[in-house]
Amino acid sequence: MADKVFPSSKPTATAAPGGAAAPTTTTTTSTTTNGGTTKSHLINPTARLPYRPQPHNRRRNYRPRRNYCCCCCFWIILIVLVLALLAAITGTVLYVLYRPHRPSFTLASLRIHRLKLKTAADSSSSHLSTLFNLTLSSKNPNSHLSFSYDPFVISCVTSNGDVLIGNGTLPAFVSDDKDESTFRGVTVASSSDLDAETVNNLRPELKKGNGVSLKVEMDTKVTAKMGGLKSKKVGIRVTCDGIKGVVPKGKSPAAANVSGAKCKVDLRIKIWKWTF
Repeated sequence: MADKVFPSSKPTATAAPGGAAAPTTTTTTSTTTNGGTTKSHLINPTARLPYRPQPHNRRRNYRPRRNYCCCCCFWIILIVLVLALLAAITGTVLYVLYRPHRPSFTLASLRIHRLKLKTAADSSSSHLSTLFNLTLSSKNPNSHLSFSYDPFVISCVTSNGDVLIGNGTLPAFVSDDKDESTFRGVTVASSSDLDAETVNNLRPELKKGNGVSLKVEMDTKVTAKMGGLKSKKVGIRVTCDGIKGVVPKGKSPAAANVSGAKCKVDLRIKIWKWTF
C-alpha cells in the first residue's frame, strides 16, 4: 500500500528578487456544511486599507457665528426701541408740564425812503435803488423757556414775483421767558442791476395804484433753553406777508400799510443740499 502525502498547512515563502523574502499571503479556507462549495479569502497583512473620508456637517461650524450675530442685532434693536420710548415719554412729560409755544414776531411799521427803477435810454440795462426802515418786535410767550437767536438775514421781496428789492441784518439777541424785544430803525436797502425778465416783473408792480405787495423774510438759527436742558441750533424763517407799499414822492418817506401783515414762524430743516 502506497503512503499518502498531505500538504503542509503552513504557507510557503517564495524568494523575492534580490534574495529578500516576499510578503506572506495567508489563505483562509472556509467550508460550508451540507455539501456546499468552499470559498477561499486571500488576506495580505502588508496591504494598506483605502482612505475613506468621514462625512461631517459643515453647518455646525457656522451655527455659533450666526447665533452671535442674531443676538447682537436683537439687543441693538431692543436698545434703540427702549431709547426711543424713553425720549417719547420725556417729551410728553415736558410738554404736559410746560406747554411750550413758538415765539411770535410782529412788523410794527415799514417806511419806504427810496424805491426807484431807472432804465437806460437804449433799454440795455436797468438799475434798482431802494431804502426801507423797519420796526420789528419779538415776543416769547413761554414761562420756563428762553430762546437765543443768531443774527438775522432780512430780505424784502415782492409778493407776486418774488423779486428781491432789499437786504438787511438784525443783530443776535436772547429772548428770556415772558420777554418782548423791539427793534427800531432796521435798515433794508439794495442797489443792483436787474435783467430784462426781472424788470418786466417788477415794473407792473410799481405802477399799481393800490401799492406794491411786499413780503419780509427773516432767516436765522435759534437755540431753546429750559433749565439745565439746551437744544441744538435749529433754522427758522419768519415770513411777514400782506404789506402794501407806496412809492414815495419827493424826499419825504412813504409809510407802508402793515395793518394786514401777519408773521409766521416756520422750521428750516437742511438735509444735504435741500432745505425744507
